[in-house]
Amino acid sequence: MVDFNDIVAIAREAGDLAMRQWQAGKNAENTWEKSPGQIVSEADIAVDRFLRERLEVQLPEAGWLSEETAEDKSLSGRDMAWVVDPIDGTKDFVKGKPGWCISVALVKNGAPIFGVLNAPAMNEIWTAKAGSHTEVNGKALKASQCTNYNGARLPVEELPDHIDLTPVTKPNSIALRLAMVADDRADLVVSTRWGSEWDIAAAHVIAEEAGAMVTDAHGKKLRYNGTHGQAFGVLCTSEGIHDAAVARVAKFLSENKGQN
Repeated sequence: MVDFNDIVAIAREAGDLAMRQWQAGKNAENTWEKSPGQIVSEADIAVDRFLRERLEVQLPEAGWLSEETAEDKSLSGRDMAWVVDPIDGTKDFVKGKPGWCISVALVKNGAPIFGVLNAPAMNEIWTAKAGSHTEVNGKALKASQCTNYNGARLPVEELPDHIDLTPVTKPNSIALRLAMVADDRADLVVSTRWGSEWDIAAAHVIAEEAGAMVTDAHGKKLRYNGTHGQAFGVLCTSEGIHDAAVARVAKFLSENKGQN
């Protein structure tokens, strides 16, 4: 098995690589749309290439599932795989905002066993080993203990008046939003759209080891490194409000059927 400290060191190096371009302030000049509304930067590609080169040396038998090499499915479905987002939160990255990170997970038999989020612009590095520990900058994490859905803290830019939740700062990176629940900075993160495994795999183990509940939008168990690389949404909450959140999401989906 690989040394977890080596994975963390590689994620740190990847963060240094991304930071050099972010600090140069020319991110928007080196960006294009890979599909409508989906942007990618030269830094995404460079970090992806760096991570694949370094991580495959660590564990040659593992598969590879990454946002920027998603078309390569030859190794998906293996018992072990790297699930990587070279820059999660590219929109913040290209705008010069700090809400982005490098996300690296090692998945075994469908579940993330190692996770690292390196958010160098925020000077934060989050790490977790399943069944062992989870921390940010060396501080042990304890997830939100919220027990009342009404008033729960949600990372969001704005909320309609009829929604009884409390808005808190929202980084563009969904991985960092899940990490906020792990560190009791938020109580609830929800997405009701089809999303990609690489966005959440590392944050999943970080949040779960801290005591948060992490499922798909229907409240079902998430499994990683299938052949499609997608899951229907994500729901990350304190243990005390997860059932209520699942019910609220189900009601929302029923009322908005066909609109998502």
